[in-house]
Amino acid sequence: MRETRYQTIADDLRRRLESGDLGTSRLLPSESELSEAYAASRVTVRRALEVLREAGLVDSRQGFGWFVATDPLRQSLGRLGTIERQLTDEGVESTRQVLDFRFVDAPARARQVLGCDTVLRVRRLNLADGEPFALVTVWCPEEYGAELSRADVERTPFYELLGIALGGAVQTIGAAAATAADADQLRVPVGSPVLRCERITRSVDDEPVLLSEHVFPAHLTVFVVDLPHAEASMAPSGLRLVE
Repeated sequence: MRETRYQTIADDLRRRLESGDLGTSRLLPSESELSEAYAASRVTVRRALEVLREAGLVDSRQGFGWFVATDPLRQSLGRLGTIERQLTDEGVESTRQVLDFRFVDAPARARQVLGCDTVLRVRRLNLADGEPFALVTVWCPEEYGAELSRADVERTPFYELLGIALGGAVQTIGAAAATAADADQLRVPVGSPVLRCERITRSVDDEPVLLSEHVFPAHLTVFVVDLPHAEASMAPSGLRLVE
């Protein structure tokens, strides 16, 4: 039987995926770009992509387009820990790139949370198996960051550098759209879904010592909450509506 056009395209895309010819990014070219490259209609291209989705090789999501299928990385909310440690526990190679390291006037939110006028601001990109996984900004009071260097924060988590005992943290997670800056670093389309997390870390004396913001591409991570006891309402604790 003669192979149909969409099957031919699907076979070629499968070969390119297996060889890495489509590049290192998890995102595939858009349907219109593939349509032009294969001189085929978007209907034909979409059908070829559906064949690959049925085979578990690619997937799609509104706002992202098509991407290489992968199991999302799971992060537990039941303990205070670093991204690196959780990725390592999942068997994933974790690396970091410091994008910016400087002392700055505390922005309004950092001043409100940390109660200081000057902070060390560190922006970094976390990678999982070489792919962008999280864009992180950390604000640290000047008194704790004064002795730190760029090399320090590039190789060691803040939690191990502060030299104080930590008590816990409050983490707030919400859905958002990727800004141009987010998209550039995370290699996702502008406006695509991201999870934006704010974490306030406190010392054992209940003093706020770190404020951090973590931006995750929504298709690459999930947060897991353990609910060991059944109650009348099984909604996660802390759930609230944003006005």
